[in-house]
Amino acid sequence: MRVTIIGAGVAGLATAAEFTDQGHAVTVIARSPHIGADCCSWLAGGMLAPWCEGESAEESVVRLGQEAIGWWERHVSTVRREGTLVLSHTRDTSELRRFARRTEAFDMIDQERIDELEPDLAGRFRQALYFAREGHLDPRKTLIELAERLQRRGVVFQLGVDAKETAINADIVVDARGLAARGELPDLRGVKGEMLVVRSRDINLTRPVRLLHPRIPVYIVPRGDGVHMVGATMIESDQRTGISVRATLELLSAAYALHPAFGEADILETGVDARPAFPDNLPRVRRRGNTIYVNGLYRHGFLLSPAVARMAVAAATDPKAHPEFMEDYA
Repeated sequence: MRVTIIGAGVAGLATAAEFTDQGHAVTVIARSPHIGADCCSWLAGGMLAPWCEGESAEESVVRLGQEAIGWWERHVSTVRREGTLVLSHTRDTSELRRFARRTEAFDMIDQERIDELEPDLAGRFRQALYFAREGHLDPRKTLIELAERLQRRGVVFQLGVDAKETAINADIVVDARGLAARGELPDLRGVKGEMLVVRSRDINLTRPVRLLHPRIPVYIVPRGDGVHMVGATMIESDQRTGISVRATLELLSAAYALHPAFGEADILETGVDARPAFPDNLPRVRRRGNTIYVNGLYRHGFLLSPAVARMAVAAATDPKAHPEFMEDYA
């Protein structure tokens, strides 16, 4: 089939990869002038952590998210399988116990094992949860590499193009525009996320670390060479610019609480965007005629896009198919 995908964020590119894997002719159209521009996945943490997400997400997120690590490893070279470390200070041990009750597939480890896994945190934490089967990737390198691989496989990219002003000649159109699709998906809402990127000369983590706190839980994801992404807030808002002073202070304070060396780190970047989400925070694959809408990945873009892309292909190629997140849309 001839498939046109509108949107070049993580949902659009993952769907392009799935259609390409099945032998279909794919064109990707995006208003963005280059890969990564104007898509919230550019600011993502890139954690492939389905079991950790079980602390607050639905069972389907945990189950389907387990496809993600293997899928990304087949399509890009950026995946690292180093696990996830979940920590709390002694005064917040109840938060660690609560996290453990709500999740699975972890080991409870002691200070010696923590120090072995993350030498730069040596002596700072007595207990942790170690989710050894989880992984992470660098979202920016991943999106660029995936697009380049797709292009080499024959996918046509039309960047800097408004699909509404372009004649589309395709058997199937996949709309993966995120919040830009609210005109067609009125129950879509924005959830604002804020993040920082810092560089430390004194600390270089190996894996994502989640520091639990009853008010300001935070995750810190290594990008290499002392660069770390610190995030992320969740605010009911579709605002896509301007990190707040409060968020900046809270994220930096949480990083400092993990290790005082972050107090001397350089702030390389601040970022804000709005994630597309439906009322239950689960994605949807909606079919209307020959158009399929892939949207609502909330904060699980890299984790759930492989599963949602697979469902989109099923919806497009089999009229009787009804994958888990699929809805026929009048």
